[in-house]
Amino acid sequence: MDKVDHPAFDIVIIGAGINGLGIARDAAERGLSVALVEQEDVCAGVSAWSGRLVHGGLRYLERGDIRLVRESLRERELLFKVAPHLVKPVRLIMPFYARNTRPSWMIRLGMLAYDVLSVDKSVAWHRVLSASGVRERFRGAARDGLSGAALFTDGQVEYAERLCVELAVAAVDAGARLFLHTRAIGLLGSGKRVTGVRVQHADGSVADIHGRLTINAGGPWVDAVLRGDEASSALPGIPAPRLIGGAKGSHIIVDPFPGAPSDVVYYESQTDGRLVLVIPWMGRYLIGCTDTKFDLDPDEARAETDEIEYLLTETNALVPGANLTADDVLYTYSGVRPLPYAPDVPEWKVPRSHIVRDHAKDGHPGLLSIVGGKLTTYRQLAEDATDAAVKRLRAGLKRPVSKHQPFPGARAADLGAFEKALLSTNLVERDTAERLWALYGTRAERVLDLVRERPTLAERFDPESPAIAAELVFAMRIEFAETFTDVFARRLLLAFEPKHGVRGVERAADILADERGWDADRRGAEIAGYRRWLDHLRVPVRAAQPA
Repeated sequence: MDKVDHPAFDIVIIGAGINGLGIARDAAERGLSVALVEQEDVCAGVSAWSGRLVHGGLRYLERGDIRLVRESLRERELLFKVAPHLVKPVRLIMPFYARNTRPSWMIRLGMLAYDVLSVDKSVAWHRVLSASGVRERFRGAARDGLSGAALFTDGQVEYAERLCVELAVAAVDAGARLFLHTRAIGLLGSGKRVTGVRVQHADGSVADIHGRLTINAGGPWVDAVLRGDEASSALPGIPAPRLIGGAKGSHIIVDPFPGAPSDVVYYESQTDGRLVLVIPWMGRYLIGCTDTKFDLDPDEARAETDEIEYLLTETNALVPGANLTADDVLYTYSGVRPLPYAPDVPEWKVPRSHIVRDHAKDGHPGLLSIVGGKLTTYRQLAEDATDAAVKRLRAGLKRPVSKHQPFPGARAADLGAFEKALLSTNLVERDTAERLWALYGTRAERVLDLVRERPTLAERFDPESPAIAAELVFAMRIEFAETFTDVFARRLLLAFEPKHGVRGVERAADILADERGWDADRRGAEIAGYRRWLDHLRVPVRAAQPA
């Protein structure tokens, strides 16, 4: 097998989800040389399929995991400060119903604990609403058995993909090297020591990337990375116990409906007592999520008919006037949470805290695996993993560099003044300027620089979106996109519009083909690849209306 090897690095990271990206940024900023290998694209896995809340983990209080709640609340507050253009406070309402398995006194006590554990926060403390107060704030809520509600604050990142892209930008700015669309097919070794990873690039070529330390941040693919590909002629699989117990969570997306709340609603399911969320998101509603075992390839996770029926039933019970049916579901998405393997524990009770496992205990030094974790606490996970790397390598700074530094899109002396100036530009229409601010923050100025250089890039290529051609070029030149799907699904986020940007696909492909030099065959293949990817958002055709 012909190989072209890459230079050796201090650390080779497998997986460009939010955890892998966070580690890459932290390690590179501490002075370590870093390679990040990803089989698809930035945020192509579970990081994109969450409920997009940056939360303290109120339900973790039920399990007594005080440390995780405190950590989550601290990291939530930090994200409010360093990424305010992407992570914003949002109000949540948790109704008290007579049918709830959790009595209202328990919820009130939990809210007090939540406030105490976030005593250093910048957002408002919780308050309790009376039944009439709930009806005034959330007019569509079911009234039978309603005695009040808790109103509290958490965070929301509507565009989780953009958070990951900015982490990638920061990591590369610090010196990390990205290998996207590059699949890890086996670990390399010298004797029992892991010395890097063998990879296969998108063009089929194979290479070895050597590292003094390898970090397996493959999320739900962690065990697959450890097993390796027998045909790769790399190190035989690592003899470790199973680390990941996949739990699939599915969401549905619907248009605004009669009685829909203006706040996020945190609602106890009348079916099984689990907590269901109704979340205002991108002008629509994201409803989820389910929690079921899933042992197949995580990329095969899709919402199933019974999950959709469950979520519709619960939403209609919460909002009787909604009358939602399967025909109202615009699209769905599902992801597999990389929870620790715990076969005898119900999925919703499996701990969400993270583990940095050193495979020296399995007889293979030079390898760490990341187990668990969640979007909110990615930075603390990255710090823990990088601390472990610095200790083992005896190199690099002992403390993180950018913990309190703004994200790339939040760097301005006065964000408010920057936003005001951006929204008054005459280079693009107002709704486009608003879109640029929401997605790119202060980096929107770099998108507008492309328009200044070539005014034709102000073109709106999709008649249903204020997105402009300059964003397509920016995604490819500046934000590491390599495919049409990378651009639409994880840079411009047109995939998450109700019609997935399909009316703009042909024109966008023309612009990207001109930018990248794609011939007709490549252009057609890119469009076909995007249409295949849209299967992730499918609504099962046999989904029935709930009773």
